[in-house]
Amino acid sequence: MSRIFVVGAHGHVGRLIVSKLSQAGDQVFAGFRDDRQFTTVANLAHVTPVKFDLTESPEAIAQVFTDHEIDTIVFSAGSGGNTGDDMTLLIDLDGAIKTMDAAKQAGVKRYVMVSAAGADNRAFWPQTGELHPYYVAKHYADRALKASDLDYTIIRPTTLSNDAGTGKIAVDSDHIGGSIPRDDVASTVVAVLANPATKRKIYQITSGDDPINNVFQVE
Repeated sequence: MSRIFVVGAHGHVGRLIVSKLSQAGDQVFAGFRDDRQFTTVANLAHVTPVKFDLTESPEAIAQVFTDHEIDTIVFSAGSGGNTGDDMTLLIDLDGAIKTMDAAKQAGVKRYVMVSAAGADNRAFWPQTGELHPYYVAKHYADRALKASDLDYTIIRPTTLSNDAGTGKIAVDSDHIGGSIPRDDVASTVVAVLANPATKRKIYQITSGDDPINNVFQVE
């Protein structure tokens, strides 16, 4: 059984990831910036809420991972649409890289990043308007992860929706348009964690016709 730390457990995708990992029987540690958010996981089996602040030092973050004997990290945090570019820089870029540094310090090898479709396509970024800095942050966080010695998987979903999940996706390295339910992104995270062959790979995903478990060869 894995001991998985979800960074950004209070986010829309993060909540779904925590719930699905709980259902899968993994031991989940849900990172929350505010302990008043702990109630969101109160009824979930195998889930331990943890006070966690991405603005802390890498050493403090590493101590959290060590204290809870974490072996896998899922990064699904984001500064949110109501904050400025400064918080995008501090959370989506520096916060992400600090968790990578902390993982190394704590001896954690497995790391799954929820990124964004188009994060590696500079020509696309100006088309995103106010989200341009977000894509820059995601790009450089992904680059740092790829350059690390972590056993990473990077998941790059297209525009997120609150539609009901279909359990199906399409993996397409070129297509950036379209949308995908957050529920299907969370299911993709659970699936890649179940298959060691997904290590050191990048998957750009959108809604499609291929069952998620079939795509990642999960029974």
